[in-house]
Order: sequence, then structure tokens, then C-alpha cells
Amino acid sequence: DGRAANANLFGAREFALMPRRALFLNLCRGHIVDIEALHGALASGHLAGAAIDVFPTEPKKRDANFITQLQGMSNVILTPHVGGSTQEAQVDIGRYVAGKLSDYEALGSTSMSVNLPDIAAGPFQSRRILHLHRNVPGVMAGLNSIFAASDLNIGAQQLSTRGQIGYSVTDVQGSPQEGLLDELRRLDGTLRVRVLP
Repeated sequence: DGRAANANLFGAREFALMPRRALFLNLCRGHIVDIEALHGALASGHLAGAAIDVFPTEPKKRDANFITQLQGMSNVILTPHVGGSTQEAQVDIGRYVAGKLSDYEALGSTSMSVNLPDIAAGPFQSRRILHLHRNVPGVMAGLNSIFAASDLNIGAQQLSTRGQIGYSVTDVQGSPQEGLLDELRRLDGTLRVRVLP
């Protein structure tokens, strides 16, 4: 994915570990490959060739000038980020997105979301309460106080934040009482509340 922590995952060390005369393909994210190190592995003959569809910096417009160290190398195929444009890729993308939406609806999972904090919520046994809130002190304490006052035991709880937004997924044991949702919605900082199932 596009996280900064994934920058240059493939560098000189990783290329040296690959079998001599191997082929290298990058069809996922440009920034995960150290292009200078790849160029060195190709120029030395350690790698037999490479096919690259994504680049650390890509042209913003169709007619923009594009330069990479890999241009002109006889053992390299460069394509302009078209891997996701095939009919098969579009079908796979549609299925992937539908699966992510289904996981959010059924489980509260926001894994790989671009605009919500990331929580990979799996199956659950009892009731699950999803709470989207402003990322400010005291929200979780207030949330858990409401659960305790409602005689709901917390079986599992996950919290993730992204910037100004917080998201908690709480599996509770017990039956939520009438009025619980209203009380959670009134909690200072609350943006959205949902109970599953």
C-alpha cells in the first residue's frame, strides 16, 4: 500500500538475495522499489530483466516528460501504469471493493480505508458497537462508562485513529438496553454510532 513505511522495500540488499538472472516485476506501488538499486542489479547482470508498471514519481499529465534511470535498458520493459486497466483487473477491483464494503457493513471492518481509521474487524459472537468520533481526550472513557452503566461487559475492543478521527469497534456481552444508542450519540465527540447485528 502507499504507506511511507513501505518505501524502498526492495533495495540493493533484496536484489542481491534474489537468484542470479532472475526477473523482477513491479506492478503494485512505485515507491517500494529503490530504482537506483534496481538499475545497478540490472546493469551488473545480476538480474536478467525487469518489467515495471509503476514508478516512485509518475507524470501528472499524459504529455508530461517522464525520465527514469531504467529508460533505454535493453532488459527492461516500462509500461505507463496500465496494470489496473485490463478487463480482468477491473473485474478484480470491483470484487475487491464490493468485499470491503460488505466487510464494513457486516463486521465494521475499515481495513484499507482511505478516509477512516484502519481496523481489521473479524467475526464476532455477541453484539458489536461501532463508534466513529473526534480524536479528542475522554471519548473512550465516556464510551466505556456508558457501557458499564448499561451493564454491558466488554468482550473485545479495538481503537484506531487517523488525524482528527477516531474509530472504535467494541464487542459487548449482554443486551443493549433501549436508549443506549441515543446516549452514545449524545456523548461529546461522537460522529456516528452503529450496532451489529
